[in-house]
Amino acid sequence: MKEGCIYIPERDLRREIIHLHYDTPVKELREKWKIAELVTRNYWWPGVTREVRRYIDRCDACQWYKNRSKALAEKLMLNAIPEKL
Repeated sequence: MKEGCIYIPERDLRREIIHLHYDTPVKELREKWKIAELVTRNYWWPGVTREVRRYIDRCDACQWYKNRSKALAEKLMLNAIPEKL
C-alpha cells in the first residue's frame, strides 16, 4: 500500500490494469488524464501516468478513429512525360 493505493510491482499486471480501465466493451475515446485518474484511484506504481499515456498512444483503435488536425493529402497527379531525354 502507498497512500491508500495498492502498489503494483509487475509490468504485465500494470498493463492488465490499464487494459481493464481503458479497453471496455462500450469504448469511448477518453482523454489520457481521465484514464490515468481512474487508474490512480486504486493503484500506484512509479511512472503510472507515463505508462497510461504510452498505452493510449499505442492503441490501434485510437490511431484509427482520432480526429486529424491536418488536412489530408491531395489527390496524386501524374507527372508530365518528357518528350526528349
